[in-house]
Amino acid sequence: VRHPVSLKPAEAQAEFAALKADVAVVVAYGLILPQPVLDAPRRGCLNIHASLLPRWRGAAPIHRAIMAGDTETGICIMQMEAGLDTGPVLLRATTPIGAEDTTAALHDRLSALGAQLIVTALDRLDSLEPQPQPEAGVTYAAKIDKAEARIDWTRPAEQVDRQIRGLSPFPGAWCEIGGERVKLLASRLTHGQGRPGEVLDAALTVACGTGAVQLTRLQRAGKGAQDADTFLRGHPVAPGTLLPGGGG
Repeated sequence: VRHPVSLKPAEAQAEFAALKADVAVVVAYGLILPQPVLDAPRRGCLNIHASLLPRWRGAAPIHRAIMAGDTETGICIMQMEAGLDTGPVLLRATTPIGAEDTTAALHDRLSALGAQLIVTALDRLDSLEPQPQPEAGVTYAAKIDKAEARIDWTRPAEQVDRQIRGLSPFPGAWCEIGGERVKLLASRLTHGQGRPGEVLDAALTVACGTGAVQLTRLQRAGKGAQDADTFLRGHPVAPGTLLPGGGG
């Protein structure tokens, strides 16, 4: 197992080629492999990619699938080439995205699925037929920018809920509660209406531009994550409180 900072230097490429590998498996590396590295293993390089290609090529496919409201995602075992996640697919498997799935939960599920699928792919490598990716349906999962993390309560509840779950645990969607920056790590859609950012009840239901979300897991700066009940015992928030953000 190797995790080099870069494979661009000639020495790093020569060291990799000296392994005389039959095949290389790449997962969550985050850098495009130079062509000499792609060409070094006799059977090429396989990537375990956490989306249903060609949807969500790129750096943050799990986050983006949740934030976009996708109802399913999966794993693709892809033959790597010079482009960004453009290679033909050898195997794929799907999994639903649940209404309360966070990136952390979905990541762990996809990790186990990817581990199973790459073993199958290596076992069947001689018989698998690479399937070129279609041109239709290509989307790119751009890296998550921390500027995306602040909650705007004027947005519809569905979007706020997906933002919270899609950015959990990192970088963590956030808002200010009692003048303190608090990460919101889990939520669910619920009924309710009020001014955007208004806390509607003692269960931390917050009104959005349309609809409402219930905050179920939070984290104060420098503290561990807490469920909503534990958070409220040490940090009470009265119904009617207006949380800053957007129109709040």
